Formats: sequence, structure tokens, C-alpha cells
Amino acid sequence: MSYAQAVQETSRALRTIRGRWADLLLAIEEPPADHWPPRQLAHTMREGDDEQLVVEDRAPLVLREHPAPLNLGALDTALAVERLVFDLADTLAAAVQRTEEGDPRAWRAPDPAAPDSRRAAGSRAHGLHWACVWVEGRVRDEDTTPERELDGTVSAPPFEVLPLHLLHEARRTARIAEARVLRALGLDQRETPLPEPCPWCEGELTLHSAPDGPPAVTCSGGRACSAPVPLDSRERVRVWEWDDLPELIAALGVDLAAAA
Repeated sequence: MSYAQAVQETSRALRTIRGRWADLLLAIEEPPADHWPPRQLAHTMREGDDEQLVVEDRAPLVLREHPAPLNLGALDTALAVERLVFDLADTLAAAVQRTEEGDPRAWRAPDPAAPDSRRAAGSRAHGLHWACVWVEGRVRDEDTTPERELDGTVSAPPFEVLPLHLLHEARRTARIAEARVLRALGLDQRETPLPEPCPWCEGELTLHSAPDGPPAVTCSGGRACSAPVPLDSRERVRVWEWDDLPELIAALGVDLAAAA
């Protein structure tokens, strides 16, 4: 694997974690359920969630007091992912960080001697979003060139270039964390038969999910199915893409607001 490919894969995994973090936090507050209707579509129907989905300023789970979770699996995943990303940041900071502690770009590891839990958590108190951004910066070798101060002097760079072995460790850790988030949300690569038959032809419906795109549903009825959606490229099955899913859900009699 090339250096550039490792950087790209690590960055993509970290951005996926950040992008799906709100969904995972919401999943903690919901009873475990089958991933139908698609979680992304159900969440768009929730009322008053705009504030909940802004998670950058929310305290990390390890510091937060919250009521009994309804989905222990999602909570365990979120705690594990936080731990993976936070520990990775600790490791990278110990190896390449050379900036002063007062520099806002610095990552501060936990201080076990600090009496207050929030201060003891160091940069963990900023939450998972900032940790992912910080790790990506190290992976992309940002701030690794000498800097000119206001008085004209040149100072050493805040960070050293990330060694190759730590880049591969960052890639491995980020991909493990990404896979856990996607699996917990049912967004990994999978095909799930739906319990209800097709409303148009009684054919078998299958939910297709993947980490790099929206879900879709296919009907085994093919050309014999009269559903108002196109056939796939092989003309074997009817396909409800993302924009068509609300119509299918309505035809199946599923209340999206209740499902959310």
C-alpha cells in the first residue's frame, strides 16, 4: 500500500466516524431494532432534533452522566470508539508533538493527578469530533514546517512528520473504529430481507446497505412487478433508490415518525 493511499483511507475513516457520530448517539437513546426503515430516513422525520444533531460541543461519553441507555450495544460501541480514537491521539502526540502546551493545536493527554475529571481528561474533554480532526491533521502532516513569528524569528514546527509505522497504526485503528460505528448502525455492507412482501407483487423485498452510499431496496418480482420504480441494470429486480424509499415505506404502512 502506498503512503498516499494510507493517508486517504485513514482520513476517510475518521470523517465517516465524525459524520455518523450523531446517529450513534441517537441510537443509544432508542431500543435496539431492525434497521428498517433506514435509520437515516427515520431520523429526518424526528421533530426537534436539530439541536441534538449538533454534537461537536457535547461532552464525551466518558465524562457524561446520562440516564439508563435504551441500547446498550450502541453505548458500548460509542465508548469503544471514543477510547480507540482518544488513545490513538495520545500515541501520536507522544511521538510527534513539539508545540507548547498553551498552543490550541496541542493535544493534551489525561492528567491522572488532576482532581477534577474534566481537567483530568485533557483534550478528551473537547470530544470525539475534535480528536478525529486532530488525528487527521497528524496523518496529513499539517503544521510540520518551521513557522515565522511576528517578530520575524523562525520557530520549530509544532509537529514532526508522522513516521510510517504510526501512519499504518492510525489507519488500522481508524478503520476498526469506523467498522464498529457502521456495524452498530446497520450501515456496513449487508443485505437484509424485509419481513413484508412487496405491496405491488408480493415479491421478496431486500434492503441493501453499504458504508459509502445510501440504502436501497430491491424486489425479486422483476418485470412482473408493477411498482413505479425502474429495474436494475440487469433488468432482474425493481429498485427503490434513496429518493423512492418514502413511497415504498408509505405503501408498506410504516409510520416514519413513530419509527424515529
